[in-house]
Amino acid sequence: MSIENYKPDFLLQAVYQLDAESLKRHQIHAVLVDLDNTLTAWNNREGTDEMRAWLEEMKATNIKVVVVSNNNYARVKRAVERFDVAFISRAMKPFDTGIKKALTLVDEKPEHVIMVGDQLMTDIRAAKRAGIRSVLVKPLVESDAWNTKVNRARERRVWRKLIEKYGEPEWQNAI
Repeated sequence: MSIENYKPDFLLQAVYQLDAESLKRHQIHAVLVDLDNTLTAWNNREGTDEMRAWLEEMKATNIKVVVVSNNNYARVKRAVERFDVAFISRAMKPFDTGIKKALTLVDEKPEHVIMVGDQLMTDIRAAKRAGIRSVLVKPLVESDAWNTKVNRARERRVWRKLIEKYGEPEWQNAI
């Protein structure tokens, strides 16, 4: 396992710190975003005012947003349909299957797309496989769904290796 396959390009506290100006400065035209604990808390189906404001800013500035989630179709649709956001369900992260579908959906080249997620083992690894830049964010809530807890244990080992090689992570306020 090459540790570089899990190294995010950027570290942010939350997806909402991605503003249109900095995305455009990095020539990013589309944001692929994980659903649970990234765009919204896994146990909050309603979303937050902050999330709605971020989605509105992206739409107003013509930055495409696609939710790329490993959840099933019904779960993702229920979570995002009221926000008028495109989505890919059953994305099969850490493989690049869902990201490749999203790239087709947004009709953008990989260099103009970024993946945002809260897990090294799925979101960041899938982005690396697809050849797009990645942003790791801190989970919105500390609790996880049962299936994510397994990944978190593996993730802690990978973090130790990343820190060994690159030093302590520095969480930014913007990209």
